Amino acid sequence: MLKELFLRRKFFLFIFVVGIGGSFQFGFNVSAINAPSEYIKNFINETWIHRYETPLQEYSMMLLWSFIVSVYPVGGLVGAQFAALLTVKYGRKKSMLFSNIVAIISALIMGFSKMARSFEMIVVGRFLYGISIGIGLVAHGLYLGETAPKEIRGVVCLTRAVFNALGKCMGLVIGLREILGDEDKWHLLLAFSGLPALIQLITLPWFPESPRYLLMEKGNRALCIDALQRLWSPGDFTEEVDEMIAEQAQAQGTTKSNLLQLFCDKTVRCQLLTGVIVSAGMQLSGVNIIYFYANDVYRQLGFTKDKILYVGIGTSGIEILTSLICGFVIERAGRKVLLWKGYSFMALWILLLIITLSLKEYFTWITYCSLVFIFAYIFTFGIGPGTVSGVLPLEIFTQSNRSIALVAANSLQWLSLFVLGLVFPFVVDVLGPFSFFLFFGSCTFTSLFMFYILPETKGKTLLQINEEFKKLHEVKGVICLSLCKKPAPNQTVVLSTIL
Repeated sequence: MLKELFLRRKFFLFIFVVGIGGSFQFGFNVSAINAPSEYIKNFINETWIHRYETPLQEYSMMLLWSFIVSVYPVGGLVGAQFAALLTVKYGRKKSMLFSNIVAIISALIMGFSKMARSFEMIVVGRFLYGISIGIGLVAHGLYLGETAPKEIRGVVCLTRAVFNALGKCMGLVIGLREILGDEDKWHLLLAFSGLPALIQLITLPWFPESPRYLLMEKGNRALCIDALQRLWSPGDFTEEVDEMIAEQAQAQGTTKSNLLQLFCDKTVRCQLLTGVIVSAGMQLSGVNIIYFYANDVYRQLGFTKDKILYVGIGTSGIEILTSLICGFVIERAGRKVLLWKGYSFMALWILLLIITLSLKEYFTWITYCSLVFIFAYIFTFGIGPGTVSGVLPLEIFTQSNRSIALVAANSLQWLSLFVLGLVFPFVVDVLGPFSFFLFFGSCTFTSLFMFYILPETKGKTLLQINEEFKKLHEVKGVICLSLCKKPAPNQTVVLSTIL
């Protein structure tokens, strides 16, 4: 599969260009805020003293810092709503270009925040970054899912997870004190996202719009074939075009223009529930909390300040490695197996982590056991849920519903991230290591859902996957109908005898 992807060199380059302005930006902004956290807090306190001649209280500082961290997913939630309109009306390509412009404006605001002595500019910049990435993530997912050949669709779509992990690692590396993570250059670190946005803004116009979007939403067969040839290399794409036309004919009159219509459609309820569980489960697994509050988490483990950033780089490096490994196994093992087994093992590692964190006061060596369990947790996340969760929502919805469905999934993902980002520091302060039971419960529930409900999607066309969910919906309807029927007289007697 990867060999076939490499042979299509232009498509390989397309994946890179789309990725640096999509999930890379998400990962970078999750981790980059962590390295300069101490300097930003000092900057806020100094600014407060300069204005009001009195320092901020510790509780007020924690609340303000939590707000700076969590305003990013608020912007992402807003951006996801804009993405619903932009991707349908203007296409995937133009939506990404627009998100780059917002990112560059955000970078300028962040870059001048220190000079202006305004921590409010950091809040505004983080919010605008969220809007930019909220749009970019939806457009990135749609763009990849609609341009990938069926045979390597899983490998192509999981590159979202690879760029996400790469962004997290880059945020930590550039955040080192030797680069941009010191007291003099932290504002440049916050503004760094403007650079990949500028690169994509310059390079993306050289690539075509999504072939599926051109044919199924714009009705232009010639441009669709031209886009396929430019992305996949010259060839005969009659079969692919016919498949798109068949999918369009089946979905005639069922296109959704907003989330309410999607929620009210019973025929896609199973797909929608699956997308919701996949998106919420990934965030409630707790992996991004480790990046948001890495200093606090690793300090709980007993690591000294000078080692914390390097430990964080190690964990993000593991996530990159496992995301790449998943590319070799996703088309063989399948999505379902990687998801339910992945969440099962993640629940196990979290449970062991809670135990070791609770015992760290009694044994000096147990801190290293905790670190091993964190590495095992991130390894499992990267090779399963972290990569497959980005692929699945693109496969279970047809073209008529995919844009709105992806917005719904991303919105829930941003909302979960916001709640965790705002609340988690206070929960840790009260519950300590037992706060991780939230993630244990989430991983356990998601694993059970994937095992019992999710159908396998590997190697199937979008129409075949849609038929699998229709069968699931019909089975569910039959079960509900049989439960609601009144029992026959002889059944009532039997039931009374049993009771």
